[in-house]
Amino acid sequence: MAKAARKKNPAVAMIEFSRTRDIPFNRIRLSDSNVREIDVEQGLDELTQDIDRREDLVMGLNVRAVLDDAGAETGDFETPAGGRRYRAIARLVAAGRFAEDGLIPCLVKKANAKTSAVDDSYAENVIRLALHPLDQFKAFKRMVDGGMSKEEVADAYRTTPRYIAQRLRLARVAQPLMDAYARTEMTLAMLEAFTVNPDHARQEQVWEAIQRSHNRQPWYIRDLLTETTVPTDDKRAQFVGVETYEQAGGVMLRDLFSDEDEGWLENPEMLDRLVSDKLKGIADDVAAEGWKWIEVDTDLPYGHDRGLRVLNATFPDLTEEERATREALGEEYERLEAEHADYDELPDDIDARLGEIEAALSAFENRPAIYDADEIARAGVFISIDRAGQLVVARGYVRPEDEAPVTVDGEDDAGDGERDAEGGAVATQASVQRAVITIGGEPVDAEDDEDDAIKPLPERLVIELTAHRTLALHDALANNPHVAMTALLHRLVMQRYHYSAPTGCLEVSVRQRHLGVQGSDLGDTPSAKAIDERFDAWKADVPSDEGALWDWIAALDDTSRMALLAHCVSYGVNALYERPNPHSGSGVSQFGLDCRLSGADRIARATGFDMVMDGGWRPTVDNYLGRVTKPRILEAVREGAGERAAQLISHLKKGDMAKEAERLLAETGWLPEPLRLVELDGDVADADDAGDGDALPDFLVGDGDDDEATETEDEQVVLVAAE
Repeated sequence: MAKAARKKNPAVAMIEFSRTRDIPFNRIRLSDSNVREIDVEQGLDELTQDIDRREDLVMGLNVRAVLDDAGAETGDFETPAGGRRYRAIARLVAAGRFAEDGLIPCLVKKANAKTSAVDDSYAENVIRLALHPLDQFKAFKRMVDGGMSKEEVADAYRTTPRYIAQRLRLARVAQPLMDAYARTEMTLAMLEAFTVNPDHARQEQVWEAIQRSHNRQPWYIRDLLTETTVPTDDKRAQFVGVETYEQAGGVMLRDLFSDEDEGWLENPEMLDRLVSDKLKGIADDVAAEGWKWIEVDTDLPYGHDRGLRVLNATFPDLTEEERATREALGEEYERLEAEHADYDELPDDIDARLGEIEAALSAFENRPAIYDADEIARAGVFISIDRAGQLVVARGYVRPEDEAPVTVDGEDDAGDGERDAEGGAVATQASVQRAVITIGGEPVDAEDDEDDAIKPLPERLVIELTAHRTLALHDALANNPHVAMTALLHRLVMQRYHYSAPTGCLEVSVRQRHLGVQGSDLGDTPSAKAIDERFDAWKADVPSDEGALWDWIAALDDTSRMALLAHCVSYGVNALYERPNPHSGSGVSQFGLDCRLSGADRIARATGFDMVMDGGWRPTVDNYLGRVTKPRILEAVREGAGERAAQLISHLKKGDMAKEAERLLAETGWLPEPLRLVELDGDVADADDAGDGDALPDFLVGDGDDDEATETEDEQVVLVAAE
């Protein structure tokens, strides 16, 4: 049964819309009533292109009849609303794309219209709602799904394919996230951050997590979504190359909203395998040169070449032809640079040519080194990767146990050298001992116990921290010759009056302790850099001949002699913690460890050494906060930043807590117990305090109620409650 027609309410005036009709374009003109007078040409190119592309109007013109003096219609019309569309059509007429008398769909206002032409013009320009960004994302997606390419959409709307790709990525995030954005529960920057990982389940997990966190910054969202990936600026990724990784089937996550087009490699295991394979291939090539051993690692520890002799290398002389070529290339380089000195940006062909010349000149300067064949047979090579992902091959290192036998007259038939060498070699023997390539850091620690008790620090962490302190004290002592001399005399007197005298005429030795367990950042500390610079500075002056060395030292002024003494003595500092062994003659006793650590404090006090200002140590997630329990983190923040700061982060999960703790402690100068200077009344604690030979330092003593053993690296550690 048909519905009954709705009856008109005689008390309410009914609306009757104006009618539409097609009008020839040459019978329409612009109206003086159009309110848009400023920037009328702005955006007109885009509008003209859009009408031309779709060959139609999305919306017709709003026109009124032109009347003569008697008030009669003349057959012409003017448009108060639609002036930009009118101008765009006029351009198409001028370009021959539309007929001058072509029909235009128009809404013809009634002669007795309630509103004026000015009113209509103003309303059309201001009573409109901009499209919500989410609607824009979805619209682009529907266009692409309908068959348009990203390039076609970009061309249609006068933007870039990258912009369209960004909007398409936003349209593909999980629906709950788009709903949250529509409800203004997150910003556009936050939504953009979620696009780095296409996994909807992971996106929703992170969104749920950050809703309970005070940190909702886009960078934090990206970190959570890429926490198991490797960034493209990682040296392993730089070494292998993203293209090689993708060709091997590796998956990339890309941030389309980053100016640097950041990316992450989603398969770290595959990346490590590619790095390992590439390094092994390089090691095989180097092995063909005849070296005795090759040690390969992505991260060689700081000081790995200490105590090793470096072979002296020679380099082949350039031929006359090579010299002439090098000179000609140098002149060409200078000429091209001079000709383009005023250019803000070099032309592509000139830039490419300069690069070719630089490479050719570099090849002349870095000719393959030549080593003695007998020396190659007893020496080895270190192969690693630097921070920029560049291959580092250091040839010609001889271990003490591989040195040639000493001849009868006491002369060693080995050559001399002290530190670093690079270059190729002539192979005479290919006996290679390869080291296992280890990439990555420590094994993932088990989840921390949620128990609020403060547990002892992990033994490895304590060793790393004291390694940092040992190296920093090396630098501090080297900068204080007076204290270095005092430390040396103190040691000599102790040896003379309290221990057996050494054999020989005078055997005073400074034995450097190898820092076997160390954090990955130790080589980049200010102390390490200062030590290396000082080593190189002295090396440049020290004669290689023994007789000449004696005369050189004898001729030094007192200031230089003291500085050299301080430099040499500083290498003998050992402030490392190690587990005391009360049941065997090997290792250090508890008393010996106490004396070692108190001696380190004595030197630190005497030099005025500060672990923060001089040693450059700051607590970070990597070097401390991410490797201790939550109670330890809270204790650190409480001590360094106050109770209020600790309360603010107490509800966070460990990973978030560690990151926030790093920020809160950054400028506080807080130090963990192994790095603190223990202020004592005397140089050595009272012997009674050391009492029990099995006692541990305070920072390793637990609460006495945790008897679990834990593992450090590959060995069982019997420390009490080690984390």
